[in-house]
Amino acid sequence: MYKFFFKRFLDFCLAIIGFIILFPIFIIITIYLFFSNKGKPFFFQKRPGKNEKIFSIIKFKSMNDKKDNDGNLLPFDKRITKVGAFIRKYSLDEIPQLINVIKGDMSLIGPRPLLIEYLSLYNDEQKKRHLVKPGITGWAQVNGRNTISWKKKFELDTWYVENISLVLDIKIFILTIKKVIKKEGVNSSEHLNAEYFNGYN
Repeated sequence: MYKFFFKRFLDFCLAIIGFIILFPIFIIITIYLFFSNKGKPFFFQKRPGKNEKIFSIIKFKSMNDKKDNDGNLLPFDKRITKVGAFIRKYSLDEIPQLINVIKGDMSLIGPRPLLIEYLSLYNDEQKKRHLVKPGITGWAQVNGRNTISWKKKFELDTWYVENISLVLDIKIFILTIKKVIKKEGVNSSEHLNAEYFNGYN
């Protein structure tokens, strides 16, 4: 009952409440990024959701669009802005994803939505992460986030899919708040590019 109905009901209600509470911060960051990013405060990217249905994830834009002489985007550490580093540090860049939750693209708790190009690289076990809606935070995020291997992340994601419950979601929510406050489980260097999944790592 929880997985198929009550979870969505809770997602919608809590996302609405959360967005209302965080709205002043949302407006302040939006205005600041509008001017610092030349009128582009938001970052949109296609991601796979439940049953691999593609949707547009919304985040605050923390990096500029500077490119090299060949037209390729510069590395992470060359493009992240000062305010971008700040909002990432405190996970404020995730606030707009509450809109994704309200729309029904995402859940508050679930496997993080990854890049579309990874879809063809998953094995049958890893594909289970798409049996549920992706989340703003999840079991993998509170158990290491960027500090654990892809193999471990997928193991945690599939374990969550097979063990969804209200108690587990509450536990993940509380652990997420604690980790955001303590800034745990993220790469120690703000200039470290995230490792891409290649199907083997």
